[in-house]
Amino acid sequence: MDVNFRKIDIDQYDEDVLLDAELYEADPRDPAQALNDVKQKAAAVRSSLAKGDTVGALSLVLEDAPYGPNVEEAKNLNLQTLVSILNTTKATEIPGVVKALSTDAQDTLMKYLYKGMALPGWGDVSGSVLLGWHEKLTEVAGTGCIVRAMTDRRLV
Repeated sequence: MDVNFRKIDIDQYDEDVLLDAELYEADPRDPAQALNDVKQKAAAVRSSLAKGDTVGALSLVLEDAPYGPNVEEAKNLNLQTLVSILNTTKATEIPGVVKALSTDAQDTLMKYLYKGMALPGWGDVSGSVLLGWHEKLTEVAGTGCIVRAMTDRRLV
């Protein structure tokens, strides 16, 4: 029996196929500009963490986060910066920090938590931290935050 028919992309024959690019507008910044913005944010985050301002540092990383297909390097650097914030925050401070974030920032944080859990090797290093933040974020923001993070097409 011939199984080559399974390798045929039937979407190429469909006139009404919906492409990812049609579901959301791409990040308006070019990749170099997005990377530069993230590097500047990372420096500002380090200074905020040195002052003990976890909420300010987290807000900086989560606002205007890079998304889309062309800014992978900026997205990875932003994720590394976010995970460094999460790792330095004490477990007792997490609920207060999460409550201080806006709803959009909470949703973006949930996207980053899922991205961190999905990357190979990250679960070994920061898995318990990511799960702890996920638990506290779900307690504060509810399950709606999970639904919004899963259904939003603007991947961080």
